[in-house]
Amino acid sequence: MAVTLRQTEEIPASYPTVSGLSDAAQVLDAAALWQRIEAYCAHRWTARGVVWIVEGAGDWQPPLTPATLDTVEEWQAGEWVAFTPGASPFGGYDLRGCGPYRITATVGGGDLPAAVSEAFRRLAEYLATAPAPTGASAQTVTVGQLSEAVTLTPSHIARAMQFSGAADLLRAYRRA
Repeated sequence: MAVTLRQTEEIPASYPTVSGLSDAAQVLDAAALWQRIEAYCAHRWTARGVVWIVEGAGDWQPPLTPATLDTVEEWQAGEWVAFTPGASPFGGYDLRGCGPYRITATVGGGDLPAAVSEAFRRLAEYLATAPAPTGASAQTVTVGQLSEAVTLTPSHIARAMQFSGAADLLRAYRRA
C-alpha cells in the first residue's frame, strides 16, 4: 500500500463567508477559524493547490477531498518523470512501482454544507464569548452584593471545537 510521506498545501485566496454571526464573532479572524476547522477535516470548500510525496506500491487515495490530480511524477534516475497511475479497485489510484511519487493536485470546491456553516458559527461564537479571559482558568465578577464565579479547564480554548459543538457537526468530514 502506498503511503503519503509529505503534504504541502497552499493557503487559499479566500475562505467561505458565513452569515448570522454576532458582532463579537464577526471581529474574529475568519481565516484562522477556517484553518482550525480544516485542520480537523479532510474536506476543503475553497480551491487551492497541494503537493503530496508518496512512497510505495499499491492503492493510494488523496488524503484531502475533493481532489483533482494535475500531475503525477515518479522519481527515476535522479529526476521527476511523468507517470500515469492506473485506477484502483478501491476508488483511488494504483501506483505500480515503489516511487517515490510527486503528486500535484487541486483540492477543494463545492457548496458549503449547512452543517459546516453552523460549525463555523458555533466555533466563532464560543471563542467570541469565552467566559474567562484567554489563559485564565477562573474569573469572579462582583456587582454589589451579587457575585458570579466561573472556573474553566485551562484547555478551554484549545478544546473549543469540542466545547462549542462544532466537532459533532464536522464528524462526517473528519480525517480518518
